[in-house]
Amino acid sequence: MALSWILMVGVNLPVLAQTQGSTTPWPKQAIRIIVPFTPGGAPDVLARTLAQSWQKSLSVPILVENRPGYGGNIAADLVAQSPPDGYTLLIGTVGIHAINGALYEKLAFDPLKDFTPISFLASTPNVLVVSKQVGITTLPELIALAKAKPNQLTYGSSGVGTSLHMSGVLFQEMTGVQLRHIPYKGRAQSLPDLVSGRIDMLFDNLSSSLPLIQSNDILAIGVTSLKRSPAAQAIPTLAEQGLIGFDARSWFALMAPANLPPEVQMQLNILTRQALSSPKVKNKLRLSGLDAAPGSPDDLSHFISSESAKWSRVIQRSGIKLEQ
Repeated sequence: MALSWILMVGVNLPVLAQTQGSTTPWPKQAIRIIVPFTPGGAPDVLARTLAQSWQKSLSVPILVENRPGYGGNIAADLVAQSPPDGYTLLIGTVGIHAINGALYEKLAFDPLKDFTPISFLASTPNVLVVSKQVGITTLPELIALAKAKPNQLTYGSSGVGTSLHMSGVLFQEMTGVQLRHIPYKGRAQSLPDLVSGRIDMLFDNLSSSLPLIQSNDILAIGVTSLKRSPAAQAIPTLAEQGLIGFDARSWFALMAPANLPPEVQMQLNILTRQALSSPKVKNKLRLSGLDAAPGSPDDLSHFISSESAKWSRVIQRSGIKLEQ
């Protein structure tokens, strides 16, 4: 008997019930969640949160694989070319689905057409953090120093085309400074370089940098969202320090290859919403700077279209174009 899932809403968490009628017996083998960056960052945390929850509900292994490189393009291409059967999934990002299409001259995949949206996962502000060896403590001091030393101060990110890279592009556009971009494959390399002073500043996910900020190893200048983060209320936004309208959050979504059967798409959506709706999980993620907000596939599709239009305008104004 083939199985599908329906959502039963009760007073606590959503639960899964079995019904007849599905033509796709899923799952019957291991499910891979592909993470486009190195371990330890927000995408990796979300993938492992899903895997832990799904492992309790499903009788197949849930594997998390990190495939960093080219701003997430390596992982995205892998998933885009995988069979649309629900066994290879991607932790999608603002970089992959809303930035890279306009940033790169040519991609091996279409960021919008080659994926099936499953659910929004979470968002986190980015944060501008500075090495203590730079010797500044405020945004005006940083801007003044950068203007006095054009193209000399360096800023790192977790890769070309990520929202962290584009946070730097937007920062330069709004302040008139010229910085030198140093892309990394992930935070495992960039954060130690920031602490040691090998790079001057870094745009990073707040969830990743927060422990080093709290231990006073690096200095937080401001978060890149319009409102302060509940996880770090003491850190002001860049917008309230004079960069009015500065908004460059990182967000993450669960995606599958295009043409995924609707039955599997809905089953994955239900599993995802169940995993991220637990008050315990939501609070745990919030404390690390991640705001979990799972939703419908249609909501995610509309959101990605809006974000793509926004970042396309920024990239067009900047004149940046890259080759894959």
